[in-house]
Amino acid sequence: MRVIAAVILFVAATHAALWGLLQQKQSAPDFTGMLPSVSYAPFEGTDHPDVDNIPNAERIRSDLKKLATITRAIRLYSSTGGVELVPPIAAEVGLKVTLGVWIDKNEDRNKREIAAAIQLARRNSNVIGVVVGNETLYRGELKPDELIGYIKMVKKSVTVPVTTGEIWNLWRDYPQLASNVDFIAAHVLPYWEFFNHTQAVDQAVDRYQLLREKFPGKRIVIAEFGWPSEGYNRGIADPGPFQQAWVLRNFVTRAEAIGMEYNIVEGIDQPWKFFEGGVGPYWGVLNAAREVKFAWTGPIVNPDYWKLAAIALLVGVLLSLPLVRLRQPTVLQALVLAITAHGVGAWVSNVFAYWNVHYFVWGSAFALTLGLTLLVPLILIAMARIEEIAAIAFGRAPRRLLTRDKAARARAAAPDYCPKVSIHVPAYFEPVEMMKQTLDALARLDYPNYEVVVIITNTPDPAFWQPIQDHCRMLGERFKFINAEKVKGFKAGALRIAMERTAVDAEIIGIIDADYVVTPDWLKDLVPAFADPAVGLVQAPQEHRDEDLSLMHYIMNGEYAGFFDIGMVQRNEENAIIVHGTMCLIRRAAMDMAGGWSSDTICEDTDLGLAIQELGWQTHYTATRYGAGLLPDTYEAFKKQRHRWAYGGFQIVKKHWRRFLPGRSRLTADQQREFSLGWLNWLGAESLGVVVAILNLIWVPIVAFAGIAIPDKILTIPIIAAFVVSLAHFLILYRLRVAVKPWQMLGAMIAAMSVQWTVSRAVAQGLITEHLAFARTSKGGLSRMSIEFQAFWEAVIGALLLIGATILIMTNYLAITELYIFAAVLILESLPFLSAVAIAVLEMSRINSFEFWRHATVRTAELIGLRPVWVPELAGPGMQPAALSAAPTKAAEKV
Repeated sequence: MRVIAAVILFVAATHAALWGLLQQKQSAPDFTGMLPSVSYAPFEGTDHPDVDNIPNAERIRSDLKKLATITRAIRLYSSTGGVELVPPIAAEVGLKVTLGVWIDKNEDRNKREIAAAIQLARRNSNVIGVVVGNETLYRGELKPDELIGYIKMVKKSVTVPVTTGEIWNLWRDYPQLASNVDFIAAHVLPYWEFFNHTQAVDQAVDRYQLLREKFPGKRIVIAEFGWPSEGYNRGIADPGPFQQAWVLRNFVTRAEAIGMEYNIVEGIDQPWKFFEGGVGPYWGVLNAAREVKFAWTGPIVNPDYWKLAAIALLVGVLLSLPLVRLRQPTVLQALVLAITAHGVGAWVSNVFAYWNVHYFVWGSAFALTLGLTLLVPLILIAMARIEEIAAIAFGRAPRRLLTRDKAARARAAAPDYCPKVSIHVPAYFEPVEMMKQTLDALARLDYPNYEVVVIITNTPDPAFWQPIQDHCRMLGERFKFINAEKVKGFKAGALRIAMERTAVDAEIIGIIDADYVVTPDWLKDLVPAFADPAVGLVQAPQEHRDEDLSLMHYIMNGEYAGFFDIGMVQRNEENAIIVHGTMCLIRRAAMDMAGGWSSDTICEDTDLGLAIQELGWQTHYTATRYGAGLLPDTYEAFKKQRHRWAYGGFQIVKKHWRRFLPGRSRLTADQQREFSLGWLNWLGAESLGVVVAILNLIWVPIVAFAGIAIPDKILTIPIIAAFVVSLAHFLILYRLRVAVKPWQMLGAMIAAMSVQWTVSRAVAQGLITEHLAFARTSKGGLSRMSIEFQAFWEAVIGALLLIGATILIMTNYLAITELYIFAAVLILESLPFLSAVAIAVLEMSRINSFEFWRHATVRTAELIGLRPVWVPELAGPGMQPAALSAAPTKAAEKV
């Protein structure tokens, strides 16, 4: 406990120190004066001013009182829609006003705007100018001559200077515009021109000098200059709070030094400008809550930095507390878990920071909330996988695992313990020779007290059951044969019939599938574990003896091995194993207490195993292979088997979840945690992966063509991180626990990913249906490969994800980093779907055959000279070729 507490404190202290070391501080010139002017729009919230966002006098008065502390004047952009209230209120707080006249293609509106501006200029002595139109030429609303006509109309009606606001290059390109205004109001916004924040001030000064040289003697005002505090990059243009503070402080210092007149855009953030890309709402010196974003003097720092650090540390410490419940963790194991907890804490802090400084319309708030909601289980899954990596790589060796040495000690401790075992072998249309091998192996068991009950159900064809009946008679009285028709309940129904024919003195029930060939020492090694009266179940792993049939079978077997050598071994440490039907021994009393075989799920074995554990029985697992069965015949059979497991697993969740409530069963907290995380890690991870992939796919056209709602890094980076964790989890644990070669491990990884769509479909069906028919897994060569392509929908979704990623990359003209990350996420999400396609293609191709690879190896060796090429000896004219020989000819030897 002390060691764990020390690790938690050490990681927390290190985390805090990192926050201190990484605190960003930037120096910039101090500015202690008043800004000459800032843009002001008296709107709040996300509603557009043209719809129903009408300002009121109280809001305006409050805003202007705030602005009066930092500026001497404000610039407006309209003179109607409530903005006409601003000039007289500005006079109350001593602010000068540059009026704005909004000009577009609507002539009636233009006339109303001009009339209102003229009246405001005449009635308010604090009006110092009128700007007729804002970037009207840039938007293509009017032609230069049309705009000049409006300017002249206003000029003759007011006594204050009149101009129009346009981007600097339009003043350069339309010199006639400058001839018809009292001063040039140029917009210089380096962000929109792809300049980095360090280049922004130089670019603005350069454009100012250019206009001075172009129009000597003309008054030049930089009517808009600013930098966004949030949003997406535009090439190398990088928005951000530090960048905004640095740019504005440097700019005002330079501007004051050279006597430049300028206006900062803008005074207050405008959340309703979400249509101006990601940066539209964030140009204000004050945020939407009318709070100062940064200080104009001293180092530039994040004022909320240590609040965010406190959140990260608090979450990290809270997530680290479960470490104290671990049994004898090593220091490295605890260190990895504590670091993970604090990493999640740092992410939560970033989410809080993002939420705190961004503005959301309903759609973006919903998208973010949905994204974060989906990320929570994803992060829990990633944490569970890191925990398993830490336990296996850095933790202590398994303590509860049954080994041959433990079995020998158990036999020595109770040499006379030899309870009767009844082994049940259910079958349905199984290959005869395969079943004979199974029964022959059972006949060779090195155990004196057992019987075998063979139950064949719903198999009317005597060609499948008659030879088995005869074989059972040949093997002797230990073997009981049952042929039952019209049996309901699938495998569970068959096993219930077998229980009725079980010897009354049998204490242990053994279950094996019809394709399993057991080793003679299966019962001899494992039955002694039942000498402990608390033990209700002992499970041995599955193994397969036909991985050499094809490359597909080879990688399938590698995929199966991971579950039995990694997951089951770790779950066994918490007495929370999953019963998987074959190679299983169950105490009869425990089975009776649990209610026996139930048909309300299609995974009756796992259902019964959990029910036994809920009653408080101990279970044991061994990783030693005591038998080997057959792999599914085809990829279709492999997927159907996985679908059945997943659907049955979801049925079990629906059936048993109430027994996980306090006081509803004898499951320990550790057992509940293992089962819950196991379901989440398998059913949840696969389903979540498909849901997120499809949602992202739907989101692609919105992002690519509407240019809005680009997923932020707080949503996309965790997806990439979770994928990296899953990859590391697979590779590390396979290398540490599973005795397979690297190429088989790679194939196993592809096979594991390939069933994501299958598992997610099973979960979806489990949500909307109560029961599906039991689907037998075809083994033993009875079934043939289907003519249908077995990964059609996976191919469709995988292709769409790749197309979506391509579209994002090809349309990312602004080189927005978040879009590239989003495209990378789509590519990663396509891999499970493409894995299914790869295996389906492999199954249909020649390269699935080991013979192909052996031949290719020989031919390659011959081509590069590592193996002599066999050349047949040809006889003379009219004679037959020499007979083929395995030995090389003299010609070959010379070569």
